[in-house]
Amino acid sequence: MFDDIEFANSWALYLLLLLPLMYYWYLKKSENYTPSVKFSSLNLFNDVPKTIKEKLIHLPAILRILAIAFLIIALARPQTFSTGENIYTEGIDIAIVLDISGSMLAEDFKPNRLEAAKKVIDDFIKGRTSDRIGLVIFSGESFTQCPLTIDYSVLRNLLSEVKSGMIVDGTAIGNAIANAVNRLKDSKSKSKIMILLTDGVNNAGEIDPITAAQIAQKFGIRIYTVGVGTIGNAPYPFQTPFGIRYQMVPVEIDENLLRQISYITGGKYFRATNNRKLAEIYDEIDKLEKTKIEVTSYRHAKELFLGWAFTGLILLFVEFGFSKFYLRKLP
Repeated sequence: MFDDIEFANSWALYLLLLLPLMYYWYLKKSENYTPSVKFSSLNLFNDVPKTIKEKLIHLPAILRILAIAFLIIALARPQTFSTGENIYTEGIDIAIVLDISGSMLAEDFKPNRLEAAKKVIDDFIKGRTSDRIGLVIFSGESFTQCPLTIDYSVLRNLLSEVKSGMIVDGTAIGNAIANAVNRLKDSKSKSKIMILLTDGVNNAGEIDPITAAQIAQKFGIRIYTVGVGTIGNAPYPFQTPFGIRYQMVPVEIDENLLRQISYITGGKYFRATNNRKLAEIYDEIDKLEKTKIEVTSYRHAKELFLGWAFTGLILLFVEFGFSKFYLRKLP
């Protein structure tokens, strides 16, 4: 009966403990009542059936106690609450642009740069909730591996299938940016970003990277660039007739170009030199580009005391009618 009900004046409920005492006092008073006409014995009336009035003799007292109980509950001010939450989300459209050129097989990252990048990107995707994410891969050319989607399971499966050698080798940064721009330019999202990861120098493609960045800037696309590779030389596996042999090759990343791309579009450049640093970079981007959520909570109280008070007053009027009229004692 009182599920989901709270009392504003809960202290008043302690007054209910007085009601059993009131009824006990009434019974004791009735037992001590002295009649105006005395008989030596009442056994003579044992077989006389009781009238309705006699059967209802205690009804006024019961009605009065019930009325007081209802009025006490009304005094405690029972309330129910309706609660709710309005959530407004502003999703972000994200294009992940991943370099899969042959140099991404260098093993200064474990097990290599490409697999380390895929692992970090996969963790990044798992951390998103309501954003559309797409995947663009590139080397000498650029290819859309997955268009913008909120089906993260499909996206992660397509990411797991990425491997070096899927496209002709090279590093076409400008083409990759242009491809991702085509995926983002028609987006209605208020926030559009691109995360470009590469380990090399632009040496292929028909589109200049700076020109591509300027086009991205005109469409309101912010580019975060990530350069991956240790400082100095990195071990690279070469296939020979005698099996795989490792050779130290210089790490060449056009950091100046990546900084310019980020600067033009209002993004930021990061340099990752190991697995841990790469994970930290994506964590930072994740924090910088969080979906905006505006939550409006409300809690509305509905007063219920009027019903209890009205019922208590009705019971008092009924008790008064029985006491003063139907069960009135004759003088």
